[in-house]
Amino acid sequence: MKQTNQNNPNKMPRFSLNWAYAIIIIVLAYLFWTGNRGNGSYNKEVSYSTFQSYVAKGYASSITVNKGDGNVQMFVKKEHVGKIFGGASKAGNAPCVTAEFPSVDNVDNFLAEQKDQEHFNGDIRYEANKDFFGGLLYSLLPVLFLVGLWFLIFRNMGAGGGTGGGIFSVGKSKAQLYEKAQGTHVTFKDVAGQDEAKQEVMEIVKFLKDPKKYTELGGKIPKGALLVGPPGTGKTLLAKAVAGEANVPFFSISGSDFVEMFVGVGASRVRDLFRQAKEKAPCIVFIDEIDAVGRARGRNPSMGGNDERESTLNQLLTEMDGFGTNSGIIVLAATNRADILDKALLRAGRFDRQIHVELPGLPERKAIFKVHMTPLKLDNSVDLDLLARQTPGFSGADIANVCNEAALIAARGNKTAVGKQDFLDAIDRIIGGLEKKTKVMTQDEKRTIAIHEAGHATVSWFLQYANPLVKVTIVPRGQALGAAWYLPEERTITTKEQMLDEICATLGGRAAEELFTGHISSGALNDLETVTKRAFGMVAYLGMSDNLSNLCYYDPNQDYAFSKPYSDKTAEKIDEEVKELIRQQYERAKQLLNEKHEGHAQLAQVLIDKEVIFADDVEAIFGKRPWTSRSDEIIAENEHLLQDSEPLEPEETENEPQSPVDHE
Repeated sequence: MKQTNQNNPNKMPRFSLNWAYAIIIIVLAYLFWTGNRGNGSYNKEVSYSTFQSYVAKGYASSITVNKGDGNVQMFVKKEHVGKIFGGASKAGNAPCVTAEFPSVDNVDNFLAEQKDQEHFNGDIRYEANKDFFGGLLYSLLPVLFLVGLWFLIFRNMGAGGGTGGGIFSVGKSKAQLYEKAQGTHVTFKDVAGQDEAKQEVMEIVKFLKDPKKYTELGGKIPKGALLVGPPGTGKTLLAKAVAGEANVPFFSISGSDFVEMFVGVGASRVRDLFRQAKEKAPCIVFIDEIDAVGRARGRNPSMGGNDERESTLNQLLTEMDGFGTNSGIIVLAATNRADILDKALLRAGRFDRQIHVELPGLPERKAIFKVHMTPLKLDNSVDLDLLARQTPGFSGADIANVCNEAALIAARGNKTAVGKQDFLDAIDRIIGGLEKKTKVMTQDEKRTIAIHEAGHATVSWFLQYANPLVKVTIVPRGQALGAAWYLPEERTITTKEQMLDEICATLGGRAAEELFTGHISSGALNDLETVTKRAFGMVAYLGMSDNLSNLCYYDPNQDYAFSKPYSDKTAEKIDEEVKELIRQQYERAKQLLNEKHEGHAQLAQVLIDKEVIFADDVEAIFGKRPWTSRSDEIIAENEHLLQDSEPLEPEETENEPQSPVDHE
């Protein structure tokens, strides 16, 4: 019993929405009862002369005289209800009529006269006064209820807007503060890779640790730094590491926390945030996803120029340019949409620096794997270099997901440690989706998919600039019926010949279907979508066509424009150039498949038998690939970073008739 009392201490019950429901039900029940005191009766107000005529006609069964409010109430006999109310069903159980009388003596004389004439033989009751407190409660209770409900709503809304609660705290800043003693417990050691970005923000840490070193020479501490990069690259983690290294207060808030439904709340929260920051200076203010409040003004014609978001942005611009130069407040912000930010926000004096946090390269991915593998139990088969090379285009968040997925796969297999194959399966799972071995397919469908995937493998094997093949499978994975994994080369620039080879390899599946099955299927949807986008980019943006060479029709503001940056005649030329480019590469793929049709047939049959084949199987049929992969050259040139390891890597899935998946 003592333990029960400790676990359930006597506390005041907390307000919940059920209380509001209970109060509403009680009030409605009271109003219903007080409004129908006559057992469901219907009360009709009439003049005093009409009341007298009803009594003279013998309609009254009983009469009540209220001396206090000057009303006389006559209850109607059942047989006469229809004459007054138009129907007994509409009148209720005890219908009555009410009239105001001139004086009590007048009513007494009238009722005495009607009794003498035998027009009325019922009871007469006199009430000295009406229930004053009951009437007052009846009048004020609905008002009190509405006022109380209004107060509760605004108290709860105000509590979410600040630390103190109440309606007046709605304009308070919602930023979370990490004090010096608490810290963020994150340092640059926890941020793997991103060496260039860390060098940029390291100077900010030095500013905060020793500002006199720079101010004595006349230098000015930068007011803000904008972290720009794709999602999952570690922008927020990098900002926390800055606060952890500098050991200063750190205010963290999201851009969406400024904007609310109330006018002026966003600007008020900006003012309150910078007021708190000045009190804690030197400190860091971090605004995550600043594009929620920092979008360029005036781009939305349907909204006025004085909407809440723009007012919040104006206040933010004022505060960033308003506090003292050497006040010790540095604003960090993160976004993956720097192109839509307002130009006034990006000018010098506000965000003085833009730090680009890009997707990690090969050595950086290796460092990130090391960080996320630390808590895992690994066996000796894990090859860190292999995994780093096998995940091109992965962000830090993607690599963390790979490590977690590998641990789950190992646990699902009742293993005592995470091995190399678990990581490879995790990469396949993330790129291609869940493997569906139970999906029912006919032999004709399976053969068509095998011919399609073998077409990709065959064409890419004999093209110089096509991505090297790693693995091909016809086991459905995710929403893809078949998939081919390649080793995409991490190029700084891409030539026209490289793009054409990639388009030709992508069309190899559709070309193989047409040549060796006599028909085409919906399995090439993802291939055609990829090819069309790439060919259009080559013609319209990169000037890689014969008739429209050295012309670029890219418009950076095309998201907000209602017209194309070229004429209709030029649009027709672009369409023709795209069609011709794709037609040439499609014919090139068919020609190559005709030359290698025997090897293609063997490869398709092996794929049908095994369902999964690797580069070694392709090499056994066609021989060693005549072209050296650029990735192999990079690996050879960076042995000091990568060490020696077998070059093996996946990165592309294909072929889905309904919802294609493209990870190229």
